[in-house]
Amino acid sequence: MASEIFRSYVISSITQEADYSSIEVIGMNAIRCLTIIYCIYQFKRLLKSKYIFAVATVFTIFSSIVFTSTVLNIFAIKTSDLRDALFFFLLLIDLSRAAVLAMFAFDSKGPNEVKSNIANGLSLLGPGITLDTIVEILLISVGTLSGIPRLEILSWLACLSVLVNYIIFMTFYPACLSLVLELSFLTNFYKTKVSLLSMAFKEEDQKPNPVIQRVKLIMAAGLVLVHAKSRWMFNGNEEQDISLSRFNRTDDSVPSEFVTRWLNNGGDILLISIIAIVIKFMFVEDHEINSSEKQNIEKMPESNFTIDGPVYEDKEVQTSPSLKYEDVEGADDDIPRLCRTLEECLKIYRNVDLGATALSDDELMMLIRNRHIAPHQIEKAVDDPERGVGIRRKMVEKEFLVHPGILADLPYKNYDYSKVMGACCENVIGYMPVPVGYAGPLFLDGKELYIPMATTEGCLVASTNRGCRALRLNGVTSSVVGDGMTRGPVVRFPSITRASDAMGWVQDKDNYQKIKEQFDSSSRFARLQRISVKIAGRYLFMRFVATTGDAMGMNMLSKGTEYSLKYVQQVFKDMEILSLSGNFCTDKKPAAVNWIEGRGKSVVCEAIVPAKIIGEVLKTNVNALIDVNNSKNLIGSAVAGSIGGFNAHAANIVTAIFIATGQDPAQNVGSSNCMTLMEPWGLNGEDLYMSCTMPCIELGTVGGGTILPAQGACLDILGVKGANLQEPGANSAQLAKIVCGTVLAGELSLLSALTAGDLVKSHLRHNRSTTVLSQALDPSKNRYLLPCKDMV
Repeated sequence: MASEIFRSYVISSITQEADYSSIEVIGMNAIRCLTIIYCIYQFKRLLKSKYIFAVATVFTIFSSIVFTSTVLNIFAIKTSDLRDALFFFLLLIDLSRAAVLAMFAFDSKGPNEVKSNIANGLSLLGPGITLDTIVEILLISVGTLSGIPRLEILSWLACLSVLVNYIIFMTFYPACLSLVLELSFLTNFYKTKVSLLSMAFKEEDQKPNPVIQRVKLIMAAGLVLVHAKSRWMFNGNEEQDISLSRFNRTDDSVPSEFVTRWLNNGGDILLISIIAIVIKFMFVEDHEINSSEKQNIEKMPESNFTIDGPVYEDKEVQTSPSLKYEDVEGADDDIPRLCRTLEECLKIYRNVDLGATALSDDELMMLIRNRHIAPHQIEKAVDDPERGVGIRRKMVEKEFLVHPGILADLPYKNYDYSKVMGACCENVIGYMPVPVGYAGPLFLDGKELYIPMATTEGCLVASTNRGCRALRLNGVTSSVVGDGMTRGPVVRFPSITRASDAMGWVQDKDNYQKIKEQFDSSSRFARLQRISVKIAGRYLFMRFVATTGDAMGMNMLSKGTEYSLKYVQQVFKDMEILSLSGNFCTDKKPAAVNWIEGRGKSVVCEAIVPAKIIGEVLKTNVNALIDVNNSKNLIGSAVAGSIGGFNAHAANIVTAIFIATGQDPAQNVGSSNCMTLMEPWGLNGEDLYMSCTMPCIELGTVGGGTILPAQGACLDILGVKGANLQEPGANSAQLAKIVCGTVLAGELSLLSALTAGDLVKSHLRHNRSTTVLSQALDPSKNRYLLPCKDMV
């Protein structure tokens, strides 16, 4: 019957469309515009979180599709006739509760908590939503008893809209939330987890008001009686006859005729829309805090919420809406803060539902001073890394340093400390901003690269950039000739006889294969290449050399070496393992073994520089440049007894790139070993051939500081971020080539400056402070005047 009524409504509306007055058309368009504005308003409220906004959008789209399909199937109408139906659906949809349920889901700290949190949210929201749905349907369906066909069909559409929203919210929506979060829980939706205390307050806010629930039940009971009486008194035929008689009845009264015509031609839509809006805001829309109370709450300092009295008593808690701690550094410390006793703070801290988030900074510092919280675990205790760093800074300033506010210029906010904890640094009090420049493009192996360099030495990036410009015509060619990280443990035997026997046993090929099997089983990427053995009395030093993929590999080597030594100890039970590192590696110390045998990546680069470039860009000539290189880098380094120091300033470039890309800066000790050679080139020897040999570049593109966002961005600039899945080790090898090629550019520029005599001039011009001391300008003082940069 509903489909027949709807078809008759469509036919009558088409025939009567010509009789519409302009004011009725304007009114209907206004209703549609208000519906759109209302939807935009609901979405705007969710813009504070892009994830909630996305969830609400998907919920709305899916609900619209289901509603449209339902209307088309039940009433058998055309798609073009759904314009009013969709407006009613969008008007009655409630995104606020969808957002609240999404917040319950996003509060999960692990995949196992997703289902329980969604179930908890439904248990709180479900009864209220069910009652609201029943009241809405009963109230809106009163319009189906009016006897006006158009009003009846619009009422049916509105009831169907409410029902579809309810079914989707209670079935599809929770399942979709659970599935999405369980599949993508590795991505952190909220960088700061909501505390258990915040969760408790959220649950308290969502509990329905008993008074309002009773009123709704009374309304529902009354509406049921109205429907029962109205539908019991008339059967279907009589109801249809009465409806038609009412529809065709005429009256001499002008106002009655106008009202009837107004309802028949489109005013019914306006009327039912107004009723729906009233119902929406009275029974469905969540009651928000009034503006004055909300402003007062927003003005409260978020870091100063406290709980009055013992935890086991029923006391009020003063909090901010988000319960998120936000330290305001430099705030007025003279404001008195009430600090609870140590026993009360311990009870709150050990309470599962409250914890450290319910304590102030001063109270947490009291727990730290009394050794209830370890100083290095503050971030874990408060479940907020940034707040933990802020508390540690206060402790350092108050208890360990003389001058208050001495850390004011060391920033610590807006940094992702979750990647630092347990990986890069301990007892964090901030981060050190270092200027990052770029040199280039460097034309290396047919590719143009821009090299990020983090340094505080003026002229370094400019000098390297000049070298890149001089090498751009012919480019730089590179080659990795060796790859193998090392670890050299030291073991001890009772006598030199046992030590020499063990040395021969390890060097045996068959035994080496057994050791290799043990070593390779410790990692997916570490592969043992060789073992060098040296004996010193009854001490035995074994240098394990292995490839480690794209990682620098020290941890892999340590683990594999430990596996191998345990296997050797099964054969030589009297072998005593003294240290996993016996300095035969050698790590972060000058050593000839690294210079001779290599460690990490061994790289060679070469380039040919035309004489024209030498003269125009570098302002010198080939013969003079070669002479300076031989005198300085070769003879001078030999006189100094240098190990791997046959270069001008390779350490400058290596360290700058290491800091920018998250490498271990201390490993520039071995990585900066370099030999720079220059020869005349060409038919007449007028061009320059130059090469750099670096046998022990220790670096990686995964692990360590490479996981930090800024360092990862610099690796991304070079195209070597992370591991190479197709060819493990290719990214770290490419980074080693880049380092060696950039060193070659820096060597060429600095040696040219030394040859031309421009080094001192350039540093005085670009790398000298322009601040002039007042005493230096006093002619009465017996001092030399400092050279001004403009006088150079």
